[in-house]
Amino acid sequence: MSTAELTLTEDGIPLKEKLAKTTALQRRRALLLTLPLVIFLVVSFVFPIGQMLFSSVHNDKVSAVVPTFAEAIIQWDGEGLPSEQIFEIFVKDLAAAKKVREIGRTVGNMATRINYEMPGSRSLFTSTARKAKKIEAPYKENLIKVNKKWANPTIWLTMQRAARDITPAFYVAALDLKYDENGDIVRADELYQIYLNNFIKTLGVSALITLICVVLAYPVAYLLSVLPLRQANLLMIMVLLPFWTSLLVRTTAWIAILQTEGVINDMLVFMGFISDDGRIQMIYNQTGTIIAMVHILLPFMILPLYSVMKTIPPTYMRAALSMGAKPLYAYRKVYLPQTLPGLAAGTLLVFILAIGYYITPALVGGEDGLLISNLIAYHIQKSLNWSLGAALGTLLLAVVLILYWLYNKLIGIDKLRFG
Repeated sequence: MSTAELTLTEDGIPLKEKLAKTTALQRRRALLLTLPLVIFLVVSFVFPIGQMLFSSVHNDKVSAVVPTFAEAIIQWDGEGLPSEQIFEIFVKDLAAAKKVREIGRTVGNMATRINYEMPGSRSLFTSTARKAKKIEAPYKENLIKVNKKWANPTIWLTMQRAARDITPAFYVAALDLKYDENGDIVRADELYQIYLNNFIKTLGVSALITLICVVLAYPVAYLLSVLPLRQANLLMIMVLLPFWTSLLVRTTAWIAILQTEGVINDMLVFMGFISDDGRIQMIYNQTGTIIAMVHILLPFMILPLYSVMKTIPPTYMRAALSMGAKPLYAYRKVYLPQTLPGLAAGTLLVFILAIGYYITPALVGGEDGLLISNLIAYHIQKSLNWSLGAALGTLLLAVVLILYWLYNKLIGIDKLRFG
């Protein structure tokens, strides 16, 4: 037996057993202390993301309205038109659904779901539902008499896809693709190719905003780190002042400053740089979005840089200069490498915030300055196509995770430092 097993504590319990009990008690206490944080993360982070992932592939608007027909159409082989029996089930389910007033189970909900994939088909369902109770056998023939569009096999193929609760259709739409008449996935018409281009524009705008923030923040952070304490504190208050002002107020201020009749254009006209008829359009476009977002996100770049620069002893640069190095060479070899952790932290922070921003672009961006987050908000708040909004949100999350992985591979996430 080991010494720990033979040694007894004052109360006669073997030391090994006592240590095991003490360790277990400490673990339980640690778990209880972290439990509120774990619950908070699950409720506010894990659960919403899980709900978004589920909503992006789940939509039961058809099966909830015409459940019997949904089961029957899924079994259809997809050749020509469905059988007379399926037509009968559809008509009877449609007539029954017309009487339902329960939220989420109306014919309008089903029609809207089909309309996502076949634009313009919503009125076909709503108008047919009003006449469904009068349709009798032969159901196929009489349904086609009600509206000749029911003789189109494409609409039945679309209903077959929509009848499945789990569907990739919303990711297909989010990637600017569509189903053709044969059910194959092809490129969407050019008019509807908006999401991928917006993703690319969002990445480009976010990268440009991050670059501008680096250029502006680096000298400010350096100045903060070398100034005497009193002057540095005053400058730090100016950096933090935007955090004490409402985001809406700051954005509205930029509207007043950048509009054609705003402060900047009035000054340029007064100084003779431009004519009164040649005022520059700086708002409700991509330019306005970039200017306003740089102003909002600049402190998020300054603070990580400053926290790292403040810890770099000035003697390093003086030592390099005393040994004959020129200022630029000494900066590039001695000072810059030590600021990279703060630069990496600020870059990652600003870029991720920029890629998901939607309030500022919505207010100052106009149509040209809208980002992918604005399209997600549109589908969640206005079009109520939550599944497509969730699919776009999931793709945005995937893009961020991929960029994070690349960042870790190229730079190393362990090099990030906020102070």
